[in-house]
Amino acid sequence: MKRRLIALLFCGLFPTMGFGQTVPLKSGTYQSDPAHTNVLWSVTHHGASNYIGRFNSIKATLDLNLDQVQKSSVVAEITVSSVDTNYPLTDKDFDAQVAGPDILDAKTHPVITFKSTSIELGADNTAKITGDLSFHGVTKEAVLDTKMNAMINPHPITKGPVIGFSAKAMIKRSDFGVDFLQGSIGDDVPITIEIEFMGK
Repeated sequence: MKRRLIALLFCGLFPTMGFGQTVPLKSGTYQSDPAHTNVLWSVTHHGASNYIGRFNSIKATLDLNLDQVQKSSVVAEITVSSVDTNYPLTDKDFDAQVAGPDILDAKTHPVITFKSTSIELGADNTAKITGDLSFHGVTKEAVLDTKMNAMINPHPITKGPVIGFSAKAMIKRSDFGVDFLQGSIGDDVPITIEIEFMGK
C-alpha cells in the first residue's frame, strides 16, 4: 500500500506544470528525446576558470514502474567521439584532441554507459539514482542526484507522454584512468544532465 501511494504521488507531482497533465502516465518504456537531452561536463583550467564541454550523441531508456517506482531503471549510452569542446579558435581541432588517445581515446573506448542499480526516492520530487558507470575501460559506481521536473501527457508538440528530469553527478577522471595534465587540469568532473523521455 505504501509503495502504491508513493507511485500515485510520483504521478501527480506536477498536475499543472507546463501545459498540464491531462492523462495519467503509464508504466512502460520511455526513450530520450535527442532534441531535449544534454550532458555537460566541466574541469578547472589551471585554477582560473571552469572549462565546459558536452557530448552531442546520447541515447537513454527509462523503464518506468509506477507501481514500485524504486524498481524503475535507466540505461544510457554516450558516443565518446561526439565530444564537443566549443573551442572557438582555428589553431587546432580541440574536439579531436580530447577524443584522441591521450585523453578520452574514443577509438579504443567508443562509448560511455550508465546502468542504474538502485533508485532511492527523496523529498521534493528528488531521487538518488545509483548505477554502474563504464568509462575509458573502467566501471565504477556513480550516483545521480536527480529531480523530476514535470510529467506532461499529452505533450503539445509530440502529442504523447513526456517526463523531464535534471540530474547532477561528480566523478574523478583519474578513477577512470584519464590523467592527462593532472594537476594543471582539475581531477573532479562535475556532470550536469537535462533530459526528456518520451513515451508512446
